[in-house]
Amino acid sequence: MVFVMNGKPEGVSMVALKLTSIGNSVGLVLPKETLSKLNVEKGDVVYLTETPDGYRITPYDPDFEQQMAAARRITKKRRNALRELAR
Repeated sequence: MVFVMNGKPEGVSMVALKLTSIGNSVGLVLPKETLSKLNVEKGDVVYLTETPDGYRITPYDPDFEQQMAAARRITKKRRNALRELAR
């Protein structure tokens, strides 16, 4: 649950980003502190996801996360069969 106070979610830090030209494209420059908090570096892929509150930047692929959750459910359900196959 997110609490909004004066237009900004409570307990959420905000970083102003500047759009800049990169060749024929436009890009965002992330400060070193933000890169560190995201645990990403130059060349890594991040994902921009639209949410009801705006946009979210994350280093995690939401589709991959769903696939991994499904795999965890299957391995838990079929644990005994997988053990037998591993012998």
